[in-house]
Amino acid sequence: MTGTRALGVVSVVSLLGMLGIPLSSVASTVEPTSVLLQSVPLLAGFPVEQFLAHWWVFPASILFSGVALASGVSGALFFSPFFMLAVGLSPSQAIGAGLLTEVFGMGNGLLNYVRQRVVDYATAKWLLLGAIPAVVVGAIAAHYVPTTLLKLAFGIGLLALGAFLVLHDSPEDCVPGEGEGQFLRRKNEGRGETTIRSRDGETFTYAKCWRLPGVGLATVGGFVTGLISAGLPEITTTQLIVRCRLPPRVAVATSVFVLAVAAFAGAAVHALAATPVWYVVAWSIPGVLIGGTVGTRVGKYVPSEVMEPALGVVFGFVGVIVLASELLA
Repeated sequence: MTGTRALGVVSVVSLLGMLGIPLSSVASTVEPTSVLLQSVPLLAGFPVEQFLAHWWVFPASILFSGVALASGVSGALFFSPFFMLAVGLSPSQAIGAGLLTEVFGMGNGLLNYVRQRVVDYATAKWLLLGAIPAVVVGAIAAHYVPTTLLKLAFGIGLLALGAFLVLHDSPEDCVPGEGEGQFLRRKNEGRGETTIRSRDGETFTYAKCWRLPGVGLATVGGFVTGLISAGLPEITTTQLIVRCRLPPRVAVATSVFVLAVAAFAGAAVHALAATPVWYVVAWSIPGVLIGGTVGTRVGKYVPSEVMEPALGVVFGFVGVIVLASELLA
């Protein structure tokens, strides 16, 4: 208990410093930590006891964020089931907290891609036309779908995404245009070319593709992401490579950009539709900021052909647990 209180004091002192609150006003008291925190006006009404009791979300968030960015999969794939099964949040709360955490966690990766100048903004604009409205609709639906159905959808979604990671090649191993086919090849002809010049001097030139199928797939991915907090990057990254012939580096960067904007919209809807679980995300957000820094550095040393199938098995196992907890209850 002493260690927990000490950790809570450190966290709150840091928060007070960032907010510009004089520490002298709280340093003179020797009351228990929870009473001390509740005496601060800005923290009045904050569930301090619950916040301190969930300190272990912080190290778990560092681990999950590091693994997610090192492997290139959506961080919400980790956080939503973790919040649901380990923390005990309702499905809609877990999904909202997962999206909110992901928005902050992907900041390092997104900023890195933007600095590298490898985002295809013209393609991202079209994908967002489908993804943003769909993620908003999915996020709203998550608060009205019965809990049982939402948990079943979440479990089935995890199984499907796990199977995708196990059975499908990683983006780096996909061959641009391999899934184009004769029909799409005819549709893609005569649409011009796109040239991306990265900051490190590499140049990517590829033909523009027919936008409509991409918008449709982004719409499906956006709705699934709003509903169960994952699915958009897994759908968009692969189709950009195999259908639109984007180089893997550009496809991944563009997909991350689309996910960042769409996830922000979904997280905002979840925050407006219900009170965010701040006593949890107050630990998970700083955790993912640290874990993201570590993950981006470790990722270059982790072979994706090993990491992604392993994670697919883990997600499939968690999906079975979610389904079993609901069907066998």
